[in-house]
Amino acid sequence: MKAGSRQIVGIKDVAKAAGVSPATVSRALGRGPVSAELRERVQTVARAIGYRPNLSARRLRSQETRTIGLIVADVRNPFFTAVSRAVEDIAYAQGMRLVLCNTDENPEREAFYIRAMQEERVTGLILAPSRTTLKAMENGFSIDVPTVLIDRATPDCGHDAVMTDNLDAAAALTEHVAAQGFRNIAGLFGASSTTGAEREAGFRSALAERALPATSRFVAPNAVAAEAAFKTLWTEDRPDAVVVSNSLLALGVLRAVDDLGLTIPADIGVAAFDDEPWTSLVRPAITVIAQPVDEIGKVAMRLLSDRIDHGASKDIQTVLLPGLLIARGSTSGG
Repeated sequence: MKAGSRQIVGIKDVAKAAGVSPATVSRALGRGPVSAELRERVQTVARAIGYRPNLSARRLRSQETRTIGLIVADVRNPFFTAVSRAVEDIAYAQGMRLVLCNTDENPEREAFYIRAMQEERVTGLILAPSRTTLKAMENGFSIDVPTVLIDRATPDCGHDAVMTDNLDAAAALTEHVAAQGFRNIAGLFGASSTTGAEREAGFRSALAERALPATSRFVAPNAVAAEAAFKTLWTEDRPDAVVVSNSLLALGVLRAVDDLGLTIPADIGVAAFDDEPWTSLVRPAITVIAQPVDEIGKVAMRLLSDRIDHGASKDIQTVLLPGLLIARGSTSGG
């Protein structure tokens, strides 16, 4: 994977270059039972391709310390805040340390943190990957520590993953809005991840079932971008409802609604992902898909523990968890 910096050389790279298994490399570079000739050959290859043993890796293997890396897209996003808390609670209960990194959806920053986790040889990694990293994984990029993906994954990414069933949840949310009588429904979706694309697909699928038009926009995953995008939608299309793919975008929509002097739901119905505390406190309260954030954290840690214990011998798993539709006043009749 390229991101403007050098690539980390791991045991798997040494094994490929030397024509032996990773287990043989581990024995040859350590004190395992291999012939002197084989040990010398592996060590020569390791030096030639730039492999550097890591002291922290040795400590981890001897169980002196265990550290979990957690790399999320935006810690200010309440979804990632909640998932991080769930992961941290389990890590603490298991006597593990947690290192949290925030990428701001920046692929170069993400690559920097992934390299740092590999260099430190963390026990395991939980990652919410960008589109760039997912594409690299599909093309063969491998992270040299046990890794579980959260919130974003593709069938060919090569890693265990756990996420909300975005397609089904977005379809259910959109179907609910349409069932309330709204007919010109627009959608705003995060542009930087596969999550936004999956939710947009579910949105379109539900509207197609009812033969209703689908107007959607992909925007940067923040309130400022959502506010501007909704104002443009309102000027150009006059939707009677809007479906929004996360709580940060929902905040931007509500700011725009207030600035335009609109009334919810008389002028515009609003439905969103993420059951944040404020969504039930505003008036009218906002219809949402509640994501199973605690369960995502728990399942991610379980999958990671299995991967640490069994390595590549265990089949890759993708776990899709259902979202929960909570209908409130913001969509009460179009």
